[in-house]
Amino acid sequence: MENADSARRKFQEYGYKFLEYGYNMKREQEDVILRPPAVAGMFYPDDPEELEDMIKGFVERAKEETIPGTLRGLVVPHAGYIYSGTIAAVGYKLLAQYAKHAKNIFLFGPSHHSYFNGLAESGMNVWETPLGRVNANQAPENLKKSKLVSLNPAAHAPEHCLEVQLPFLQTILGRNSFSVIPLLTGDVSASTVANAIEDDFDKGSDSFFIASSDLSHYNPYQRAVELDGIANKAVPALDILTMQARGDACGKSAILILMYLAKLKGWKGKFLEYKNSGDTAGDKMRVVGYGCYAFYSSEGD
Repeated sequence: MENADSARRKFQEYGYKFLEYGYNMKREQEDVILRPPAVAGMFYPDDPEELEDMIKGFVERAKEETIPGTLRGLVVPHAGYIYSGTIAAVGYKLLAQYAKHAKNIFLFGPSHHSYFNGLAESGMNVWETPLGRVNANQAPENLKKSKLVSLNPAAHAPEHCLEVQLPFLQTILGRNSFSVIPLLTGDVSASTVANAIEDDFDKGSDSFFIASSDLSHYNPYQRAVELDGIANKAVPALDILTMQARGDACGKSAILILMYLAKLKGWKGKFLEYKNSGDTAGDKMRVVGYGCYAFYSSEGD
């Protein structure tokens, strides 16, 4: 797999190629508008067997966690798998126990390449990874009515934060057993989004929320541990004010949407795992933090 600098260069080059390819697909086959993988071979292996073996290995080695209820959402990191895959695997191992409750995945994460207001849809109804294709749905009607959602394929073209979750989902849930609603967050009110999608998470629904986010970036190891400790306490405690004011996360908006949603639905949070790149595959001079947190409804919901 290529290093981060090489990956960033390819992102910049690939965005325009992706747009051209995507619109060509639309003209060729109107019912399938394909988003090809942008970071396969960079953030994770592009060989299907190697990729699946890597994920299964992460999950097998991940610690066992339990919750007193039904899992409804996760915060998981989105770095290259060698950096954050072991942390994400703790959450996905827990999700495997609740697969029947996760058929319609709301997948939120930050845009690392484009600035915009609101939320961005890709316009692609099929997302592809080396493990196969995943059906992608549009934002639900209540969210569209909020006027927060716009079509922005250019923002999605090079973006890794949502894509890297798909192979985990394909491995844990089964390759044809779920669909996603992939949305990138720009400058947006987290509480407004949470209110707009609240009804999609009523008791008995099979909707599930994934907030894709890393924590602090490029601090010395001990400073990162201190900074990330704020999120590690605030997020599972649903302490929105502290997370808003002091939490350090590239996907803070996605995390806050999930926290507001949890408040609305009466869910509880649980800390699952924390490490940083200094613990996994990097040096300790400039590290990136990775946290994993679960949100669950009371038993029987």
